[in-house]
Amino acid sequence: QVDRYLYHMRLSDDVLLDVMARFQAEMVKGLGRDTNPTATVKMLPSFVRSLPDGSEKGDFLAVDLGGSQFRAHQVKVFDDGKQSSQLESKFYPTPKEVIQGNGAELFDYVADCLLDFMETKNLKHKKLPLGFTFSFPCKQTKLDEGVLLGWTKHFKVRGVQDTDVVSSLRKALQKHKASFDVDLDVLALVNDTVGTMMTCGYDDQRCEVGLIIGTGTNACYMEDMRHIDLVEGDEGRMCINTEWGAFGDDGALDDLRTEFDRELDLGSLNPGKQLFEKMISSLYLGELVRLILLKMTKEGLLFNGKVSTALLTKGKIEMEHVCAMEKYKEGLSNTKEILTELNLFPSEEDCIAVQHVCTIVSFRSANLCAAALAAILTRLRENKKLLRMRTTVGIDGGLYKAHPQYAKRLHKVVRRLVPNCDVRFVLSVSGSGKGAAMVTAVAYRLAAQRKQIDAALAPFLLSLETLKEVKNKMRTELEYGLKRDTQASATVKMLPTYVCGTPDGTEKGKFLALDLGGTNFRVLLVKIRSGRKRSVQMYNKIFAIPLEIMQGTGEELFDHIVQCIADFLEYMGIKGARLPLGFTFSFPCRQASIDKGTLVGWTKGFKATDCEGEDVVDMLREAIRRRNEFDLDIVAVVNDTVGTMMTCGYEDPNCEIGLIAGTGSNVCYMEDMKNIEIVEGNEGKMCINTEWGGFGDNGCIDNIRTKYDKEVDEGSLNPGKQRYEKMTSGMYLGEIVRQILIDLTKKGLLFRGQISESLRKRGIFETKFLSQIESDRLALLQVRRILQQLGLDSTCEDSIIVKEVCGAVSKRAAQLCGAGLAAVVEKKRENQGVEHLQITVGVDGTLYKLHPHFSRVLQETVKELAPRCDVTFMLSEDGSGKGAALITAVAKRLHNVGQK
Repeated sequence: QVDRYLYHMRLSDDVLLDVMARFQAEMVKGLGRDTNPTATVKMLPSFVRSLPDGSEKGDFLAVDLGGSQFRAHQVKVFDDGKQSSQLESKFYPTPKEVIQGNGAELFDYVADCLLDFMETKNLKHKKLPLGFTFSFPCKQTKLDEGVLLGWTKHFKVRGVQDTDVVSSLRKALQKHKASFDVDLDVLALVNDTVGTMMTCGYDDQRCEVGLIIGTGTNACYMEDMRHIDLVEGDEGRMCINTEWGAFGDDGALDDLRTEFDRELDLGSLNPGKQLFEKMISSLYLGELVRLILLKMTKEGLLFNGKVSTALLTKGKIEMEHVCAMEKYKEGLSNTKEILTELNLFPSEEDCIAVQHVCTIVSFRSANLCAAALAAILTRLRENKKLLRMRTTVGIDGGLYKAHPQYAKRLHKVVRRLVPNCDVRFVLSVSGSGKGAAMVTAVAYRLAAQRKQIDAALAPFLLSLETLKEVKNKMRTELEYGLKRDTQASATVKMLPTYVCGTPDGTEKGKFLALDLGGTNFRVLLVKIRSGRKRSVQMYNKIFAIPLEIMQGTGEELFDHIVQCIADFLEYMGIKGARLPLGFTFSFPCRQASIDKGTLVGWTKGFKATDCEGEDVVDMLREAIRRRNEFDLDIVAVVNDTVGTMMTCGYEDPNCEIGLIAGTGSNVCYMEDMKNIEIVEGNEGKMCINTEWGGFGDNGCIDNIRTKYDKEVDEGSLNPGKQRYEKMTSGMYLGEIVRQILIDLTKKGLLFRGQISESLRKRGIFETKFLSQIESDRLALLQVRRILQQLGLDSTCEDSIIVKEVCGAVSKRAAQLCGAGLAAVVEKKRENQGVEHLQITVGVDGTLYKLHPHFSRVLQETVKELAPRCDVTFMLSEDGSGKGAALITAVAKRLHNVGQK
């Protein structure tokens, strides 16, 4: 009979899955900037961005306002490796005149109680951080600020809605400051739900959901920042206080609400509001049972149709009664006793029927609660892109704790609705109070960590003044390298390349190009057509250079190169032809003519013996002779930077600068012959290969070198050399990042203070990882995956810090590179004697091409430091290959003109 009567309260799994989908849709609405104003589930950002990690320590105070009592707590958190804490509390009543009076009285009362507590604990002269648990819907804009949206749970205090409750508490405390000599700092405003999650999170680091089922009901969880439109930034996570009690206020649950729900709502303090809460929380379940029993009695189904005064009195049946009636063994006798006290004289059938009503009402509450919780768990799992997820839910609240069956029902239904989530439920001990202290402790820890991280990264932040200084110093060093008297001791070598022209479009023919400059070696056949059908066709083959050859003897290296050429000529079927060849050799060379290049010194990990001080063209010719299989006409030895400039010069005649920002860093540009004192002649121009990587080797930029730069330099193959390159090029940026990460880990700010084996390995952090980690499209989850590939087990917070470190290192690299380039374009402007210069820079290199921000920062820096130069950046398509062939073609053309 009761089942038939309460048929609408019995919810099947299909209905619950539907409720789950409706709640998921409401969550999305609440998170969206445009849809939030009309959403019923407000999804309020709490500004709690981090869960406890076990390293919190210190003494904290907390006050807790929101239930039937007001509480003050002192929480001691010990950093003893056992994550232990100690809680001392005092309870104060919340008189009706306070919770339904005015705002000033309420906050004065809170301040009085807190000061009384401090007096009893002898804490009055200590300055302690204070956490404020305020269990009502608040709109927060930061952790220590919250505007009350509306009262719930029988509270109706005048003049508080739409005001910041933290500043009200601060004002009340301020009044007492002089008379009590108390100095308190309110660090965090916390909802009791968030407090529950934080308390449980201290003991179980998987806890990322908080749930309250008591006088009120609510849930919070850790949401990805990228989904929270209401807060700036998309890094990391933030706890969202769902305020789910208002779910259904727009009619979304009308099909599930019964006549009893409607009647209960009409008689409440806030009709039409908090409809989900009214179907779930302990504040209303007893009343719901009363309304059902009243109607059943009126219809003659109970108590022989006799309605007692108790059944007509609102609030007569309370939650404790429902709990007692549902007890497993004593339930029936309890039911008889309770009903008799209410002047209802029940038969045994009446007792069974009433007990059944209680079960159906509380079971519906657990079911609805489970459906909404399942929606949150599903969202968490989808955010993490996991097929199966393990997580913990921290729970508090009288209904969950006191009701004999509630917890078991809730767990069972949740596991049925989300079978792909392994959920652990942890009961919070004094969640709201201790939780506020935990939030405060975490905020305290994060502030201290932030200070240390900022201090570590501060030397990477370069002011405009510093960048101007770098530009001016680079300019001075460029001049030193061009002057006959100072060239020998100059750190920026300003090497003449004997490339005296850029392409004019008449170049044509077949050319070979070799490209040696990194761990790979390429051989190319380039066909250039002139005239109206001007085009460049290329065929190439890539060969690896093993480490033992890179660091073996010079003879072995050049024999390997010739072996690769022989393979290519065979492959292309052109072994018999004596083709003109351009050799891109991307290492510092001193040239006496276009086809003579003496190696100044190896860079980029090469260490082949008997090469430095030798002519690399002669070494190549000798290796060809030794093989005795083919002959080649070596016309030009070329630096990759020059090749880049030439490739872009073929497309844009205004291109007179080449920049490489990749494994290495370098610039070349067309300099007026009259300024190049180390080469005879004053007519025309010649391309100068600056070899600017050595800038600073004389100590002139030591003021901006950090301890991490020094560590990278000392551990490199060429300590004390190429210092500027080591701050700007792809080969070293990952290594700088690794050094910073080690330092931060030693300070306990990363990876739980554990330096993993992989982090100890030099070179593990390749620059490509910087590019991937800094990509704007990459969620932190993917950053964590990259770090996992490197053997670094990171938390969400770790990932944010790693991303920040990568950003600081690469931004500085781009700015320093921009400052150097600004010096070169300014020099070009002055050479031409113009007020305003328009010039194109040909650029190549993986750092420039692949890093998400490097090119933008570099361009912005040049614009700021050389405002009278209008610089166009042009990406080079294969400067070192096509460029070498074009230089060879230009050299052939100029040679033929000379002969004529």
